[in-house]
Amino acid sequence: MNKICKALLKVFVIAFLANAALFAVFFFDLDGKLLFNVVEPFLKKHYDDMDRKDTLKTPYGIDEFPKYDYNS
Repeated sequence: MNKICKALLKVFVIAFLANAALFAVFFFDLDGKLLFNVVEPFLKKHYDDMDRKDTLKTPYGIDEFPKYDYNS
């Protein structure tokens, strides 16, 4: 019986500590702060340095499109 009580006490303590840690993350918005201060600058640096095709320099030809026949 003593081993069962010690095991249950350990489970309850671990569950309580996990609940307290999750509450602290929620209360202080630590996940949002992590995303804003760590993840977002990393993603901005990664995606802002990517080479992209400049769509404004693409030539536009009005006669290059196929002719559509709507009377068929």
